[in-house]
Amino acid sequence: MSACAAPILITGAGQRVGLHCAHRLLDDGQPVIFSYRSERAGVQQLRERGAIGLQADFASEAGILAFIDALKSHTDSLRAIVHNASDWLTETPGDEARVFQQMVNVHMLAPYLINLHCEALLRRSTPADIIHLSDDVARKGSAKRPAYCASKAGLDSLTQSFAARFAPGIKVNGMALALILFNEGDDAAYRAKRLGETPMAMEPGAEVVYHSLRYLLDNPYVTGTTLTINGGRHLV
Repeated sequence: MSACAAPILITGAGQRVGLHCAHRLLDDGQPVIFSYRSERAGVQQLRERGAIGLQADFASEAGILAFIDALKSHTDSLRAIVHNASDWLTETPGDEARVFQQMVNVHMLAPYLINLHCEALLRRSTPADIIHLSDDVARKGSAKRPAYCASKAGLDSLTQSFAARFAPGIKVNGMALALILFNEGDDAAYRAKRLGETPMAMEPGAEVVYHSLRYLLDNPYVTGTTLTINGGRHLV
């Protein structure tokens, strides 16, 4: 890939999948702007490589709009927006409404408003892409985290709606992820259980997400599609 002057925005890129994809884009010579919620080692690593980091809290409309204003002060064009920012909350008695609203804000309202307010920035780039990172759990629902699951399903719907709205100048696609990376605290029993949920029986690592991201960025004829990256979990 040749370097592009217009940066790619990745939200929530301070750790894990978002951090890996930001580094890989930088490896390709692609300028990157990223959002992060809190300072951590990955944020500083990206800054040291020349990426622009903007602190953001997507839990409220005010926080989302403040981020958009900050973004526009740093660039007048975007090659792509990768909506990676995510939250992982479980409803508890008496706190259901707050959790539901926060999941909707982070997973739906933030992409919705950023897409609308940054359309003009994307249209100054050819090609231009929006990519939503969703979750394979939206395919069948979740008894433990219905708010999380519903908000990710809503994000899948936004993929199709924005693909229709922004075509042909801006492609809009998604990725539905299952197990990608374990957390450091995951014990052997939990890891074995999760590995048994897919025919591929592996922890694939964040590079598989970058492969899919690269495909969506490079293919000129794919829009309104959500790639399932789940190791065949739907077959079990």
